[in-house]
Amino acid sequence: MLNALMYEAAGAGPHGTVVLLHGFPGNEKNLDLAQAIRRAGWNVLYFDYRGSWGSPGAFSFQHSIEDAQSAVAYLRDPANAAKLRVSPGEIVLVGHSMGGMIALYVAAHDEKIVGVGAISAADMAGRAALPPGTPTDVQKQMLAGLSKGLAAEGMAPLAGCTPEGLAAELMAHPEWSLANDAAGLKSKPVLILTSDDGLAEPAEKLAQSIEQEGNEYAKSVHFATDHSYSDKRIAMEEEVLNGLEFLQNQ
Repeated sequence: MLNALMYEAAGAGPHGTVVLLHGFPGNEKNLDLAQAIRRAGWNVLYFDYRGSWGSPGAFSFQHSIEDAQSAVAYLRDPANAAKLRVSPGEIVLVGHSMGGMIALYVAAHDEKIVGVGAISAADMAGRAALPPGTPTDVQKQMLAGLSKGLAAEGMAPLAGCTPEGLAAELMAHPEWSLANDAAGLKSKPVLILTSDDGLAEPAEKLAQSIEQEGNEYAKSVHFATDHSYSDKRIAMEEEVLNGLEFLQNQ
């Protein structure tokens, strides 16, 4: 049972629906983006992962991925789709930061997701990946550095986890790296937005890899702004809305 809000678009529907995924720990919820998407005629499902912001359970990255998959399954359930005026065949994932990493991963492993948008996707697992045979002392240094970084992001909204445990989880799952998503995204529209927050390079490389896989519908846009797009909110939202309009016209 996750805390969630459904922003229902006007009109009888059924409507295409965006699942909006927040980052770590989720201080930036992008609910202005949710309202903009709703005005454009799409439903938006926003939720808080297990163990975050009051949702029951223990927070972990694995749980967050599973929760995103469960949200999609919830929308595809015929009874829920009818009640919420959802078109089950028009589900899009849009995520910010860690949510971008999750959106790309889930979309790459679910062929029925019709499109995905990543806003400053954080390649958290990619940064944590170490080659096989890495000496133990180097692994410990990586664990300590990752733990410190996660703790600095703020753990108060999260339950059932520690910085050390989350860091170890990232190190144990290199398959979550953005670089591994390219093959699964080669046949669907992908929008990748980046900013001057130090996270752009892996996301831009993913966009290039997707194009090399033959995807003609991959778009990458860079904004000279911070991680929250503080002075570029409207421009960022316009890119997302343009991407959704493209999907509607397919």
